[in-house]
Amino acid sequence: MEIFSNLVMGFGVALTPLNLLFCLIGCVLGTLIGVLPGIGPVATIAMLLPVTFNVPPISALIMLAGIYYGAQYGGSTTAILVNLPGESSSVVTCIDGYQMARQGRAGPALAIAAIGSFFAGCVATVLIAAFAPPLTVLAQQFGAAEYFSLMVFGLIGAVVLASGSVIKAVTMIFFGLLLGLIGTDVNSGAARYTFGIPELADGVGFVPLAMGFFGIAEIILNLEKPETREILKDKVKGLMPTWVDLKRSAPAILRGTALGSLLGVLPGGGAVLSAFAAYTVEKKIAKDPSAFGKGEIRGVAAPESANNAGAQTSFIPLLTLGIPPNAVMALMVGAMTIHGITPGPQVMTSQPALFWGMIASMWVGNLMLVIINLPMIGVWVALLKVPYRLLFPAILLFCAIGVYTLNNSPFEVGLMALFGLLGYMLLKFGCEPAPMLLGFILGPLMEENLRRAMLLSRGNPITFIERPLSAALLAGAAFLLMLVVLPQFRKTREEAFQED
Repeated sequence: MEIFSNLVMGFGVALTPLNLLFCLIGCVLGTLIGVLPGIGPVATIAMLLPVTFNVPPISALIMLAGIYYGAQYGGSTTAILVNLPGESSSVVTCIDGYQMARQGRAGPALAIAAIGSFFAGCVATVLIAAFAPPLTVLAQQFGAAEYFSLMVFGLIGAVVLASGSVIKAVTMIFFGLLLGLIGTDVNSGAARYTFGIPELADGVGFVPLAMGFFGIAEIILNLEKPETREILKDKVKGLMPTWVDLKRSAPAILRGTALGSLLGVLPGGGAVLSAFAAYTVEKKIAKDPSAFGKGEIRGVAAPESANNAGAQTSFIPLLTLGIPPNAVMALMVGAMTIHGITPGPQVMTSQPALFWGMIASMWVGNLMLVIINLPMIGVWVALLKVPYRLLFPAILLFCAIGVYTLNNSPFEVGLMALFGLLGYMLLKFGCEPAPMLLGFILGPLMEENLRRAMLLSRGNPITFIERPLSAALLAGAAFLLMLVVLPQFRKTREEAFQED
């Protein structure tokens, strides 16, 4: 019964006029950046961090969360109508969604995507409410050794489950860890890697780094690509799917929701991995796999359910353990830190209104997204006609103003530009910046817990193995490393991220 009383308190917080307004803003912005190719939720949340400074913490977090799961809804619209994924988790939706649109069935495809996303979002919200309290109680038993081992497990898990080269992912994590070491050592007071630059005495700013790698770098990369958008000129009609469509989609929605809910919790999981995995599963178990890629509605239902479930359950490790499982959650850690909130198990006990209000807002946000998306399809299609060359100057200006207003520092604007160029070069070499951001966020926390554990054990490293939970987490990390070496696992991992 306690969970119901907590949810009642959460809905009381989420349904206040101010929080409803910020939830709506987040959902609309999320849908918008999901629709517009080239602007992802990571870049948008990074750009909006300075805006949230003068906003109450719960309102700011509700808005940023709405942007993340709202982008999953919006990405399906552009994937189905234009064959262009507005968000990376919508890549696989293009395969069958666009074929349905070419067959005159864009309406049912969009409706099933919305229904699947709403159902998955509701299930994920219930899972967060159910599993967060026991996990929080467990997390309260963690000491410094357990937290260090958990972070090691998280970073290795992010490498194993990330798309692309494992070596490049490991390199990016180490790069993030090194960036996190810049600044003044807390224990000795000595400057580390500051190169005599006074502005780096407090370390590299989170916002300039995030905006540079995920905002500026993406803008430069998108300007390279020719704009080819084959927008359907036919009016979208017949939004109600047939009974046959619903019957075929229902099992795929259930499987996608279950898979996305599980993968969202894992390090390196979230919406992208969930969508790819769900599509792969549907294709494997289908009696006629050749139907996929030719307008199969299950190819829309499964990934769209999975990406929304994965987006929301990725909040579980953030809210309960304070560990971000993906880049967006790393940004949420940054947002919480900016507002003086330390992510972790103490949030539920010390700020229950924030904890449960955020969970309740996810259900409210999912309901808003269904109402926003289907009636406004015409508006989103019209926005797709805006050339990217007209959008990017405004995005660039917004980034520069946002970074400057943090500390009125031109140095941080220059730092953002430098990180943008560096991020662009890394993207050209096929290095994803997401593992770097996880390393940057977790690096200082790992160092702090490592030092604390060593002090408590008087310099004895055996403490990490003597403590059962810490030993189990390190054993899990070692097992994941062994998996990467196995050829069969590498092959399966590559197949899971195939786009066609």
